[in-house]
Amino acid sequence: MSAFETKTCLACGKPLKGRVDKKFCDDYCRNNYNNQQKTKGSHSNFVRNINNTLLKNRKILESILPEGEETAKASKDKLLRLGFHFKYITHIYTTKAGKNYFYCYDYGYLPLENDWFLIVKKKEE
Repeated sequence: MSAFETKTCLACGKPLKGRVDKKFCDDYCRNNYNNQQKTKGSHSNFVRNINNTLLKNRKILESILPEGEETAKASKDKLLRLGFHFKYITHIYTTKAGKNYFYCYDYGYLPLENDWFLIVKKKEE
């Protein structure tokens, strides 16, 4: 770039003044540009929706487990009424006895008999 070329803001196109490595005129343009970059791409809505569902599942499990308690039980019907989606989990923990706990971040559930679930919170390490 020669000394006579003027750099322009990546968001609005206005000429930039100040530092030579400056890319935006102000915080508004920087935020606007970065937000537009995040929304580009076909997978962004898909990933955002899954993350929102995982967070909702976590909140539902958290709401069922009373403060200070280590476990609680809930029926499948109750979880579904609250909007829980069994399809979305973050990981599975298998015990030495072979039981699978399904987790949404730090809250999980263990399937029991007759469509009941044991709700747990991962212990702090």
